[in-house]
Amino acid sequence: MSHDDLRQDRNADLWPPSLSEEDYGPGFDRARVLPLVAALERFSRHPLAGAIVRVAEQQGLALPDVQWLREAPGRGLEGRVANQAVIITSRARIADSHELPPAQPGGLECVILIDDRYAATYRFHDVPRADSRGFVTHLGPRHGFSRVILVTGDRESEARRLATAVAISEVHAGASPEDKVAIARRETARAKTMFVGDGINDAPALASATVGIAFGQNSDVTAEAAGAVVIDTSLSKVDELIHLSRRLRHIALQSAVGGMVLSGVAMVVAAFGGLSPVAGAVVQEGIDLFAVVNALRTARTPSELTDF
Repeated sequence: MSHDDLRQDRNADLWPPSLSEEDYGPGFDRARVLPLVAALERFSRHPLAGAIVRVAEQQGLALPDVQWLREAPGRGLEGRVANQAVIITSRARIADSHELPPAQPGGLECVILIDDRYAATYRFHDVPRADSRGFVTHLGPRHGFSRVILVTGDRESEARRLATAVAISEVHAGASPEDKVAIARRETARAKTMFVGDGINDAPALASATVGIAFGQNSDVTAEAAGAVVIDTSLSKVDELIHLSRRLRHIALQSAVGGMVLSGVAMVVAAFGGLSPVAGAVVQEGIDLFAVVNALRTARTPSELTDF
């Protein structure tokens, strides 16, 4: 694994974000916008959705009924709520068609349109998990990873800030689902790769990497595309998966290669008359038994599952 890379989506490495700023357009305020947005977001598994819904719950707001909704990968969330058309998307998607307030440095944001009018901008901030830096820095010396890359759809300033906090030097910000796939394919052509992601936008990239790990339970599509699923959103569980995978591979090779070598030796001995047919059959059964018993070691919990 000396040439392996890790492609890691931002959300796999952070605490849940919180809604920190709300800017409203002319004729709109929190009482009108937040219930509509939260009503849509409660059906979304995007990491920012939970932050909006939490604020609405804390305010005790009654959420109106949703007539329909659609969440296209990389395009945001849109639907009809209380007979009003609501779109929750990124600034880049609508900057050419709508007049928006200036962007603010740092943080994450989503822009809301109601009935095709600019309604609000919600900004979010998050901090790295306490164990993120230790996890990232131990991948090279302990597991042979040569590079760790942060691939995210977030803005450059926020991505750089978070990457610096967790000791990642290479960052690809503002990446669309297509960009993530291109990056995963390019890097996989150079070396074996592992991509860790937790959103529906990561599903194609997970399938393109050598090993794709779906992090959390945010998307069934992501889980289907990944080679492995870590249900608990803890980086220590990802480390456990790496340890278990290497151990299983080691034991499998022991059983397969060891069995073939022993069978080859027995065949040579039998060829020179050292084993009768009956004795040869008994020896072969013993070799098969060795392979099976050795494989059963995988059921035993190893003494070390994490090392950071």
